[in-house]
Amino acid sequence: QVQLVESGGGLVQAGGSLRLSCQASGMRFRDNAIGWYRQAPGKQRDMVAAISSRGTTTYADSVKGRFTISRDNAKNTVYLQMNSLSPEDTAVYYCNGGGTYWGGRYYSSGGSWGQGTQVTVSS
Repeated sequence: QVQLVESGGGLVQAGGSLRLSCQASGMRFRDNAIGWYRQAPGKQRDMVAAISSRGTTTYADSVKGRFTISRDNAKNTVYLQMNSLSPEDTAVYYCNGGGTYWGGRYYSSGGSWGQGTQVTVSS
């Protein structure tokens, strides 16, 4: 049974930084792509960043240059380093594991979701 657990969310002032973690179990972690998504109240869940099994990355335009996704296969963990945060980044952040990374994009269908971690950025 695949399980993904996010952590690292919290309250931060605009301009600050947070690092989210997504730890996976029940899957061959090194063989799987992982994606980070976020969902603000009343909005759809959108992809923020994703990393392939080989370490190739892709980002939403809104976070390019501010967010960095990375993986540590020894720890079965993917990280999302978020810098220069703004109130527009406020959302619940979810990771998805086991989807498809293809053509520079990540597709979450077929993957498993974590429970999410709240990120709140105050102005």
